[in-house]
Amino acid sequence: MAARGPAPDPVRGRRVVVAGAGVSGLAAAEVLVAHGADVVVTDDSPERLTDLPVGARAGEGLPQAHLDGAELVVSSPGLRPDHPLVAATAARGIELIGEPELAWRLGAATAAPPRWLVVTGTNGKTTTTSMLAAVLAAAGEDAVACGNIGLPVVSAVEAGHRVLAVELSSFQLHRSPSVRPDAGVVLNVAEDHLDWHGGMPAYAAAKARALVGAVAVACVDDPRAATLLAAAPAARKVAVTLGEPGPGELGIVGGVLVDRAFGPSAVDLVDAAAITPGGPPGLTDALAAAALARAHGVAAGAVAAGLGGFAPGPHRAEVVGTVGGIDWVDDSKATNPHAADASLAARAGRRVVWIVGGLLKGASVDDLVARRAPGLAGAVVIGTDRAEIVAALARHAPDLPVAEVDSGDDEPMTTAVRRAAALARPGDVVLLAPAAASMDQFRDYAHRGRAFADAVRALTAGAPR
Repeated sequence: MAARGPAPDPVRGRRVVVAGAGVSGLAAAEVLVAHGADVVVTDDSPERLTDLPVGARAGEGLPQAHLDGAELVVSSPGLRPDHPLVAATAARGIELIGEPELAWRLGAATAAPPRWLVVTGTNGKTTTTSMLAAVLAAAGEDAVACGNIGLPVVSAVEAGHRVLAVELSSFQLHRSPSVRPDAGVVLNVAEDHLDWHGGMPAYAAAKARALVGAVAVACVDDPRAATLLAAAPAARKVAVTLGEPGPGELGIVGGVLVDRAFGPSAVDLVDAAAITPGGPPGLTDALAAAALARAHGVAAGAVAAGLGGFAPGPHRAEVVGTVGGIDWVDDSKATNPHAADASLAARAGRRVVWIVGGLLKGASVDDLVARRAPGLAGAVVIGTDRAEIVAALARHAPDLPVAEVDSGDDEPMTTAVRRAAALARPGDVVLLAPAAASMDQFRDYAHRGRAFADAVRALTAGAPR
C-alpha cells in the first residue's frame, strides 16, 4: 500500500485565539503563525504580552473581547473551567482545546505522524517520563521528553521528532479529546487539583484519557489506577506491579524487573538495585517506563541501559546538606498528600522533622497525618492552607512539637529552616515534602526547593560537619 500524503493543514487560514502567554501558549502561537493561522494571544496579565512570536498579535483587555471571528481557542493548562473566557467560548460555539491537542492535530496531518507514549498520574510523572526518554535514547530512537515536563508538545512535533515521551497533566488531558497514544500509562490517582476539576470523578476521568490508545498500562498496586485500567477501551491492557507479575504484567521477581507482557516468555529487564531513585515509587516508575518502551518495541538490553544509567532531576528527594548528623532533604516536588506520603514512607525508621504546607488545592491531609505522625519528630507548617495542616497534626499527634510560620514573615523558608533546626537532633532527617502546591509563596516547586537549599546553606555555613 502506498504511503498516504499529508492531510490538509488543520489551522492554515483560521483565526485562532491563544489564551495564556506562558511557555506552552507562546510555543503554540509560534507554531500557529508558522502554519499560516491568524493568531491573537491574550492573558490575564497584560505584561506577559510584550514579547510575542513574530506575526502574533496581542489581545489586550478582556480575553473574551477577542473572540469575534475566532474559529479556535487554544487554552493554557491553568485556565480553569470557570474562567469567563471558557464560558464565553462555549456560549459562542467556538472549540476550545489545549496545546497537546493542537500538537496531535498538527502531527496527524503529516505523512508520518509521530508516535506518542503518554505518562500521567498524580505523582511520578516527571520521573517516569524522564526514565522513558532515557530508555528510548539508549535504543537509538529519535525521541524527546515533552509536555508537562517542560518542552511543549507542539514544539516537539514541529521539530519532527519521531517518538514522543509525553508527560500530560489532568488539565492537559481534559482538553485533549482526540489524542490516542500508541501506549499510555496511569501511575496512580490520588486527591489533587480537585478545585480545578470539581471532584474526584472528573479528575479520574481526565487521567483515564491516557488509556484510550492501542496499549493501556496502569500500576495496579494503586486501586484507582487499577479501576481505570479495567474500564479502559484499549485493545491491549498491561498491568504493572511491585509483586511477582502474572501473564500480561510487568513486576519484580528475585530483585529483578521482569516483563511477562511483551513476548512469548518472561524477560529479565534490569536489577532493581540499579534503579535510581530506589524504593517503591522509583521502582514503580521504572516498571511503567519499561512497559511503555516495550510496547514501542524496545529491546530488553536498551531498557536495562536506559534505566541503569538514569539519575533523577533536582527537588526529588535530593539531599542538600548534612550537618551535625542531620540530613536536609529537598523533596519540593511532593506537591500533594500522596507524594508527601511516599516521601515520608521512604524515610521509615528515622525521626523526621517535616516542613509542610502551601496550597492544598482541595485535597485533605488528614489521612496522611494520621498515617505518618508516629515517625515524626516535629513539624514546621508554612503557606496559605497551614491551618488545616496544623489542625490535623493537633488531632493525630497532639504531643508533637509544631512550629507555624506566619505568612507575614519576610523570608518564610529561612524561618522554616531555622525552626526545623531547633527541633532536629543528630540522626534526624529534615524533610521538605510540602504535600501542597507552591504558588502562594514561590514561583513554582523548583523555586521553593532552591529557597530551602539556600536557607540550609546559610544556616550551616561554618558549622562543623
